[in-house]
Amino acid sequence: MARKTKINLKEVFAEFKEARNVEDSTLKTVIEDVFQAALKKTYGTADNFDIIVNTDRGELEIWHNRTVVPDDKYTDPITQIPLSEAKKIDPDYEEDEEVSDLVDFSKFDRRIILTIKQSLNAKLVQIQREAIYKKYYEKLGQIITAEVYQHWNKDILLLDEEGNELLLPRDQMIPGETFHKGETVRGVVHSVKMKNGIPEIIISRSSPVFLERLFEQGIPEIEDGIILIKKIVRKPGKRAKVAVESIDERIDPVGACVGMRGSRIQGIVKELRNENIDVINYTKNTALLIQRALSPAKIDSISLNEDEKTAIVYVKPEEVGKALGRGAVNLELAEELTGYKIDVYRIIEQNDTKLEELKGKIDIINDELIEIFHENGIETVDQILDYSPEELANVLDIDIDYAREIKHAIEQYAENK
Repeated sequence: MARKTKINLKEVFAEFKEARNVEDSTLKTVIEDVFQAALKKTYGTADNFDIIVNTDRGELEIWHNRTVVPDDKYTDPITQIPLSEAKKIDPDYEEDEEVSDLVDFSKFDRRIILTIKQSLNAKLVQIQREAIYKKYYEKLGQIITAEVYQHWNKDILLLDEEGNELLLPRDQMIPGETFHKGETVRGVVHSVKMKNGIPEIIISRSSPVFLERLFEQGIPEIEDGIILIKKIVRKPGKRAKVAVESIDERIDPVGACVGMRGSRIQGIVKELRNENIDVINYTKNTALLIQRALSPAKIDSISLNEDEKTAIVYVKPEEVGKALGRGAVNLELAEELTGYKIDVYRIIEQNDTKLEELKGKIDIINDELIEIFHENGIETVDQILDYSPEELANVLDIDIDYAREIKHAIEQYAENK
C-alpha cells in the first residue's frame, strides 16, 4: 500500500487562492512545470516522477516510479528500489515489478520549498497579467464601467468588478469634469499594452469611439443596423458632429437619433457633460455635406475645388459667427468631417440707398453737397464707399479733412444699417 501524502496547494501556497483569470488547464501546466523544476534540482531528473494536479480541490500528488531489484543489485535510487524496501510498502511486491510511491513533500529541502513558492507566485502573476491583457485587448473599443479608486496627480486609477486596475488619464477625460473616490465611471477601452510586464489599460471618455458606442447603446436603429454612423468628429466638452445614414428610406436618421423632443440625444449629452452634438444627414453630395456640416449656420453659396479639396463658403454677416463657432470649433469640425479645407466669406450686400434719403439722417449731408455728388456721377451710398477720402477730395474738389468727415459719416451709417 502506498503512503497517502498529498500537498494541499491552498494551504501551502497563498498565491494559489489568488489565481484569478487563470484557466484550470493553464494553472495545471504552471504547477507541473514548477514542481518538475524542483524535482530536477532535488533528484537530478524528473523522468521517473508523475505529477498529478487537481485544480478543483487544490491538491497535488507526486508519484515516484521505480523498478524492484534485489538488494545486492540496487545501484540507482532514482530508477530502482530495493526489494526489502518495496516489501515495506507492500509485502506482495516481487523483483522487476513497478512501484509507484507517493513522495513526501515534507522531505523537500527548505530552500527548494522556498524556490517553489517564489516560482509559482511569479508564474501565476505573469499568467494573470497576460490574462488581463488578453481580456481587455478583446474589449478594445467597448464601453466598460469601473469605480474610481485613487487620484494620481491628474490621472485617475479605476478598478473593475474583479479589482483589476485601469487608468483614466487627464487627456482622455472631458475637460472640466471631476470624479470622486467610489464614483462609477463609464468609458471606452482606448488602448491596451504591456509595460514592464504589467498590463496598462487606458480608458477614454474623450475619444470619438466613446460617443459612437453611446449612440449604439442609445439608438435602437443603430444597434439594429438600420441607421449607419458614417463618421464622428469631436472636440470633447465643446462640440461633436455625427454623420448618419439610413438604409431604410422611410426612417429619418437625424430624427431617430435625436428622438421625440430630444429624448434620445439628451442622455448622451448628459453623459458627455452637456457637449453640443450636431447630428447630420450624410450625403455623397460634397457641397450639401459641407452645408450640413457647418450647421447651425445657414449657407448662401459654395464654391468647390475638388482637386485641392478646398471650399469657399459665402454667408450673410450674421451667420459668420455661427459658421465659425466659438474658437472656430464649428469650422474645424466641419473640415474634419468633410475632409475639405473651408474658407468662410461674408457677403457684403450693396447699399443702393439714394443720397437724397440721407437728408435728416446724417447732419453733414445737405442739398448743396448732394448736388456736388450728382455733378460728379455719384448717386448712392455704395458709390461713396468705393472711394477713399483722398479720392473723394480729388473728385469733389473739396478739402481732404472735409472728405474724411463725409466718408466717416457715410461708413457709420452703412455699418449701422
